Amino acid sequence: MRDPVRSSLILLLNPALSRPRQGIGEELPMSVHDDDARRLEALAELDILDTPSEVAFDRLTGLCRKIFGVPMSTLTLIDGHRQWFKSAVGMADREGERRPALCNYAIRELEPLIIPDTHRDERLADNVLVHGRPFIRFYAGAQLRISGVNIGTLCVMDTTPREFSAHDVDVLKDLAAIAVDELMLRNLSMRDGLTGALSRRAFRNEGERLRALAERHGQKLTCALIDIDHFKLVNDSYGHAVGDLVLSRVVEACRAVLRASDAIGRLGGEEFGVLLPHTGLRDGLAVLEKVRMAIAGLAIESPCGPIRVTASFGAADLARGLRFEALLERADLAMYSAKDSGRNRGVAWVEAAPSIAPSLRRVFKAGQIAFNAGRSSFDCTVRALSETAASLDVISMADVPEHFKLAIASDGFSRACRMTSRSDKRIEVAFV
Repeated sequence: MRDPVRSSLILLLNPALSRPRQGIGEELPMSVHDDDARRLEALAELDILDTPSEVAFDRLTGLCRKIFGVPMSTLTLIDGHRQWFKSAVGMADREGERRPALCNYAIRELEPLIIPDTHRDERLADNVLVHGRPFIRFYAGAQLRISGVNIGTLCVMDTTPREFSAHDVDVLKDLAAIAVDELMLRNLSMRDGLTGALSRRAFRNEGERLRALAERHGQKLTCALIDIDHFKLVNDSYGHAVGDLVLSRVVEACRAVLRASDAIGRLGGEEFGVLLPHTGLRDGLAVLEKVRMAIAGLAIESPCGPIRVTASFGAADLARGLRFEALLERADLAMYSAKDSGRNRGVAWVEAAPSIAPSLRRVFKAGQIAFNAGRSSFDCTVRALSETAASLDVISMADVPEHFKLAIASDGFSRACRMTSRSDKRIEVAFV
């Protein structure tokens, strides 16, 4: 039987449950904007957003569900516009809008946020995650604190109200501390644990090294992005174990074609990067065509029988003075063009491609899109910025108008924008 006095102490000592809070969609005080900037700096250093699931973090959320007897647990990271789950059990989605996220409240606190019954919390009276799927009635979230700032939470949730003892809080905090340790250790890893390809951070480091060498000695360098076509269908149809097998076999097929001096890295769930030093764009496309054929020729044996997959490629070569991030962005645009034009093919970036200019610099900032004379707004993450343009990530393209105002509160920045292109959940804009 739980001690009611201890329960009361948890509620009284948790400032998140006792003091007035900012309403969803209201303007945040400057201190929160400062925290946003510091949090995004820490996340950029970790370079973990949109990376694949990893066993260490999946074990933690699985443990949380077993220890606390809850149906849902996530390891959540908050960027400028969304909550993104590095690991999640009992949740249908991998990400969601930031504003209604209960973890968005938790990151503003120094101590774990405990809400025994969300229906009795006035802040959540109209919350879509409480009164719609996944119908959260209980929430407990312990902060993930790195570099002096909360970057996210390890949380547990239930669809019915429940109590959470002081002992439970201590256990959740300990598990969150383990999650932070894993995040820091992961940052040192050079290889993807599943495929043996370079980790995303290691691939970027190698790309910077090869770019500097090519620039210094006047050498050629081609960068490519590879995305497995319809990979979600593989996971949904055959399960994640078969999906993992497909990823490993695809990397093996790539290595069989590539030279020892070439590099391959895993940048996302089914997205890979390839670096071809001493190789111009024409020769690079010839190599990538061999890789494409090798992947398309795979017959991957599984418990469900042979599986065949294809991949789409985008390639770009190094131009003088071009930063590596801009080179990656060009390859990314070309890869999306390959998908849009039918998949299972390679496309080269050309100078006429919109939205990419050497003046765009990579940034990672929390932004806000406002329209209807400021009466409507939602969050975004600013990924690239120049004097004349920007690249933005949003949770959904559905409600984005052609013209709007972009604000970056931490920089005191506000500019009118015109959308120039869109792809998936990314918007390219020009300032007007």
